[in-house]
Parts: sequence; structure tokens; C-alpha cells
Amino acid sequence: MKNRMLVICILFLIGGCASLPPNTSKSTFSFQDTEDTRFGKRYVELKKNHSEKSGFFLLSNGLDAFTARALLAQGADRSIDVQYYMIHNDLTGLLFADQLLKAADRGVRIRLLIDDMDLDKRDEGLSTLAAHPNIHLRIFNPFSRHISRVPQFLFQFGSVTRRMHNKSFTVDNQATIVGGRNIGDEYFDADPDFAFADLDILAIGPVVKEVSDSFDEYWNSSLAYPIEVLRPDLTEKNDLEKGRKMLTEYIGQDSVSEYLQSLLNSRLAETIRNDEVVYYWGHAAVMADNPGKLESYDSDHAYTLSSKITPFFENLDKEFLIFSPYFVPGKEGTKFLADLSKSGVRVRILTNSLASTDVGVVHAGYAKYRTTLLRAGVELYEMNKTLNRKERKAKKGTSGSSKASLHAKSFVFDREQVFIGSLNLDPRSIVENTEIGIMVTSKEVAEILAGKFDMMIEKIAFRLELHTDEEGIEFIFWHGLENGEERVWKADPHTSFWRRFALGLVSLLPVESQL
Repeated sequence: MKNRMLVICILFLIGGCASLPPNTSKSTFSFQDTEDTRFGKRYVELKKNHSEKSGFFLLSNGLDAFTARALLAQGADRSIDVQYYMIHNDLTGLLFADQLLKAADRGVRIRLLIDDMDLDKRDEGLSTLAAHPNIHLRIFNPFSRHISRVPQFLFQFGSVTRRMHNKSFTVDNQATIVGGRNIGDEYFDADPDFAFADLDILAIGPVVKEVSDSFDEYWNSSLAYPIEVLRPDLTEKNDLEKGRKMLTEYIGQDSVSEYLQSLLNSRLAETIRNDEVVYYWGHAAVMADNPGKLESYDSDHAYTLSSKITPFFENLDKEFLIFSPYFVPGKEGTKFLADLSKSGVRVRILTNSLASTDVGVVHAGYAKYRTTLLRAGVELYEMNKTLNRKERKAKKGTSGSSKASLHAKSFVFDREQVFIGSLNLDPRSIVENTEIGIMVTSKEVAEILAGKFDMMIEKIAFRLELHTDEEGIEFIFWHGLENGEERVWKADPHTSFWRRFALGLVSLLPVESQL
């Protein structure tokens, strides 16, 4: 009896310490009258002959992706709305903060919304940034600041484990960038040892306002807490000028200067200097979860994005291309893809290999479905972690990477429509987290992505092939390149026995719903 009471008391204390303060934030919304901004005036001319269509520019290169964000920030006149799952405290994270700070100094309103998963022990720096009168910072689905995160994970599982995975960057309600990238060195070719192969889409036109509407929903959600509400104790301690000085000193370092030079030498920077930016035009729609998804599995908003994208899966006729770094189809998804392939639709999937993935447990959730998919005729490709080295060495200002990993999230439907966003095909994206993406109806954009897949897939990935021996036992071969030579592996390439053994053990655990 005493032990039971002790446990109850401990749980009560943890629950009390893990509680959040009342959210006293006030609602604000995107500016609608921004046609008189520099971007507004520029884009009105571009959109003149395209009626209700939006314009698109693909950002597959890391340097280009950061350059685009920096140039948009530098051209902002009235507002920048920023929504990310993670913003790292590294080179590109600090350069990104510097761009926001400079825009705020010009009078631009900054609304910065960040999920709390990656912000442990960073409140002081965030609070300092938010001390600027034009920077408004909110943390989404925050952990309590009164207790360690460990017991919160243990006793609030299913609440704190559900995260805002959305990624968008919108300027003056005139231009937006949506895609797979967070803000951090590995996303923008600034990490010499690791690089994500990722994809964003820069959009102008009517679809931008849909992104802004989605941002407003999250910004004004009861789950979005101003940093000053979570940490009122830091308000009087903020020293913006000291923080600004430290940021200036950091940016003056040689390593930062080298990266800045790489940005100036990027393909996008050169394209802009030569006035050669070409937009592809098409009808588009934003597909995004409602923030209420994180509050209940049974709410009307629980599967907003899934319900919108499902008809595109069901109406496929010829070909389905999937780019999903974290791919866990589950039994239902596996059956759907297998049936699709058997019906005559060519299904090709690029995901991470065991060697290239940065989340091994997710690979365990995927690996057990490989044989069934291959048996049905689905074409599986897994990222080769070593193949980006020569390509990255060839880029100005960057070094070879010891590891490359897929992070792009995109689907191409019959080479007519393309979805680009933050959505993985796994239970965590579909059920647990919130996501956003843009569905583009444009044969040009679809052909670009599909064409790159056709041209590059044999060079950047392993092709999986199912074999059956004389005794009827099925096993997988991996076909790929090593040092420019074709090679066949009979086990997950570039992995040890012990890593594969551990993968097998993890695959036995009942954790698929969390992957």
C-alpha cells in the first residue's frame, strides 16, 4: 500500500512539474496587401500571362537552397514567416539567424515558429533573438521548462512524441519555400562529413497564400507558445547587442567566409546574376495537416493531409515514383503498392540503405517488407552513401563527404503531378506528426524529377533484385557501383554483420507505429 502511494505521489509531482503555463499569446495573421512590396511588384509581371497558375523553381542543390532563403530574406519588405521542425545552432543556423536579424532591423516583421524537439538548453539564445521588437518567436508543442525531458518522454508518451514536422519559409506573402530541408549544415552542403540529398520547391503565385494560411493556423494554435511565456525569467536578462556582437564575430571567421564565398559561387547565384531564372507554371494546392492533429488521434483534423493526397495514389494509371528517406509502408501500404504494381503501374521507390540512413530503427521497419514488394514487381532502390564524394569535391568551396543520406520527400504521379514537402511514407508522418507539402500539376516539373530519377538512379543508388535458390529460399542481391565499378552485394552494402544483426533484433520489437 505504501509503495503504491509512493508511486502515485511521484507521478503526481512529475505531472505538476511537467505542466505548462497558460498560453497568453495574441493572434496575428499574414499581411494580405503586399502587392506594393519589391517581390509583389516583380512577381505581378511574371504572373501576368499565367492566370490562376503558380510559378515554381526546384531547389535540389544545398548551396542553392540556402542562397534562395538568404536572397528572399534580403529582399523582404514587410514580413517573413518561418516554420521549421529544426533550426540547428551551427554555421548555417547562425547565418540564417543573422539574415532574420538584418531583416528585422529594416522593419520587417519576423514570425519564427519552431518545434521544440531540437531546442533543449537553447532558450537563452532564442530569447535573446526574440528581444528584437520585430522578431516574434513561438515554440510549438513545448516541453515543460521545470523538469528534465526524460520523464516527460516516459510519462507523456503520445503527447510530447508528436511533433510539428512542417517546413516553410514565406516572404511578404509573395514567395515561399516548402520542402524537406530543416535549417542546419547537413542540409546546405556546409558539413564536410555528412550531406543530405534533399529537395525544396520555391513558389510564387496563388499557392503562396495557401502556405500563409496554414502558417497562421499553426502560429495561432494553442500549442504555439511565445518564448517569453515559457521563460519569463529570461526577459530582463536579454542582451540583444551582446548577442549581435557575438554573431558578427562568428560570421567573421575564415571557415564562415569560405562558405559565404561558396554561396556567391552557387549555381543559383550565377543564374540570378545572368538573369536566367526560369519558373515552371502550373496549378497547385497546399496539402497540410491541421495543428489539431497533435491534440487527438480522433479529431476531425487528424488526417487532413492524408485525406487530400490519397485520391492521387488511388488514381494512378502508368507510373508512381517515390522519394522517401524514411519508408515504412506497413502491411496495408505494402499490399497497396504490390497491388498497384500487379495492375500494371510501374512503381519505383528510392529510400535510404542501412548504411546511408541516419535513423537505423526506421530502416528496420522497412526492411521486413522488401521481399514482398520485390516479389510483386515493385522496383526498390536504396541510397549509396559513398557516391556523393566526388560530386561534392567538384563543387567550389565544399569538401568531400564521408556519408550521403537521402532526405528528399517527393512523389511523382504519372509524370503529370508532383508532391514536394515534408511527408515521409511512414506511420510517424501519416499518424503522429503534422506535415505540409505542395501538389503541383505540371508535366514540366514532373518530367524534370522523373528525368533525374531515370538519369541518376543507377549511379546514386543500389538496385535491389530478388533471387530464389534451388530450395525455393528467397534472398536479395544489391546491384551498385563501388569506385566506379559495378558490383553485387549479398547483404546490406557497407554494413557489418553486427549492425545487420542489431537491425534484425530491432525489427522484432512492436514499435512500427512510432517509426
